[in-house]
Amino acid sequence: MTKRMFLMIVAIAVFLTAIGAVKYGQIKKGAAQHASFQPPPEAVTTVVAKAEQWPATLSAIGTVAAVRGVTVAADLPGIVEKIAFESGQAVRQGDLLVRLDTKQEMAQLAAAQAQLELSRLNLERMQKLVNDQIGAQADLDRTTAEYQAADGRVREIVATIDRKTITAPFSGVLGIRQVNLGEYLAGGSPVVPLQSLQPVYVNFSVPQQEIAQMTVGGEVRVTSSGSTAVSTGKVTAVDSVVDPATRNIAVQATFANSDGKLHPGMFVETSMVLGRASEAITIPASSINHAPYGDSVYVVADLKDPQGKTYKGVRQQFVKVGGGRGDQVAILSGLKPGEEVVTSGVFKLRNGAAVQVNNQMQPGNDAAPKPENS
Repeated sequence: MTKRMFLMIVAIAVFLTAIGAVKYGQIKKGAAQHASFQPPPEAVTTVVAKAEQWPATLSAIGTVAAVRGVTVAADLPGIVEKIAFESGQAVRQGDLLVRLDTKQEMAQLAAAQAQLELSRLNLERMQKLVNDQIGAQADLDRTTAEYQAADGRVREIVATIDRKTITAPFSGVLGIRQVNLGEYLAGGSPVVPLQSLQPVYVNFSVPQQEIAQMTVGGEVRVTSSGSTAVSTGKVTAVDSVVDPATRNIAVQATFANSDGKLHPGMFVETSMVLGRASEAITIPASSINHAPYGDSVYVVADLKDPQGKTYKGVRQQFVKVGGGRGDQVAILSGLKPGEEVVTSGVFKLRNGAAVQVNNQMQPGNDAAPKPENS
């Protein structure tokens, strides 16, 4: 009985040892396969970094303002008798816009002119009597004063009539009409906005550290939202006071606006040329991998795996990024001309990852892109 139990224990031990040896071999083989496993290469697009002339510019957000802009209003109360303009119409200085009812003033003018004529005749008669030494000088003085008062009354009524004739104070483009025929207007009631669009101002602010570079006569370029057209103007004024809240200083540029595309109140992107262009390495903005510890790019190169085999992979390279221009950014340091840089798919890469380059479709790399459907 004891011998049989002993043999059974030995058999079980041999069986367990055999199973353990088999499993050990399987695990060792699997570990070896895992160590030699390489993930499939990631599909990326690339571009060759090159040095270009990079203009020294300062960008800011600006607002268009009219050199001359008012809301034409009624000077005196009255009823609108005539409207001589259409909304959005271009007018010249002195063109009639609105005429108010002046029937009462015209009647008063007729009476005042009759009184003026009578005063003139009385003055002539009295002057003749005084010359003939028949009339008294006091009577002549009184008649002269009556004539002058009558003349002043006529001038007053004529001025009132003129003030009820509303004209364009300067040449420009009218806005939306705000009055109707037959409407009663109180003094100061708005009639229509009037803006002079040639030229126009563009007002923007720059940080106080850029004050030294803000010179009158400097070139400024603007583009409006949704448009690729570029307008060029000149800096005409720099404010003398820095805003204590933002530490920015206001700058005003003047644009001829000959095409009339800039309108008061419009939001524009301004770019001021600060000096000569410098050389910088340009790559698409999509190439930059932004991170709290620094910006980097992935450079494609021939790398070696642990077994010494060569494969196409990427090397993470930290760079110093400069300004932007369209789809491009300037690299100030960390990258050399001629290096092949990944332009899309950077978010899925790591240092040493294998890649497969496919440049059939690439992200934008244009300094002045023209967006579709704009």
